[in-house]
Amino acid sequence: MLQRFYEPVGLVAPVLEELKGTEMPQPYRALLVHSSDMTSTLASFYGETPRLRVLTRERRNDSYKREIILWVTEGARPIEYGVIRIHLDRLPPGARQLVLQEERPLGDILNGEAIAFLSWPQAFFRLKSDAHAGAALGLQHPGFLYGRRNVLLDGSRHLLAEVIEVLAPAAKVQVGADWSESKPRSAPANSGKTDANHRSLKPISMT
Repeated sequence: MLQRFYEPVGLVAPVLEELKGTEMPQPYRALLVHSSDMTSTLASFYGETPRLRVLTRERRNDSYKREIILWVTEGARPIEYGVIRIHLDRLPPGARQLVLQEERPLGDILNGEAIAFLSWPQAFFRLKSDAHAGAALGLQHPGFLYGRRNVLLDGSRHLLAEVIEVLAPAAKVQVGADWSESKPRSAPANSGKTDANHRSLKPISMT
């Protein structure tokens, strides 16, 4: 999915080095290795709901892909670079319209519209920052970035979205007043049983 957004600018997508969740350094392990959506996790960490900026987009019927950054108002700082494919036909009309307005992250819309969903990470990885992702995140120096491949399913286990999420370097281990590594939020559809749900599902290919 990354390559689709790199090709138009003549670049090759970076190689993703897969990591086990336990191999993730902190604070990225706490920010990535969980079954909650990234929007609410980052909101807890940074103390505010991240804002959305769409860099590029592509829509074919009900398949809507976009390349985005999430940012916070403190210094207008980018905190995540991502690409996402959203299945618009599997969203209620109101949520679909909000997605197409491109003003709020998908996780914020799903939570705000009380849409039950399951966040199901497929893999965790690190990559060397390149000119494209580095520029999107406002990086001054190259280095390793950490991220995950994730899918969002609705309450009936239908695919809502596929996403690659890459975090900017975290300048602080604890920013938001309510942040706690030991208490990650669960997505509504999990009913507090994320591990059991994950074991009952098969991995989804994200190419």
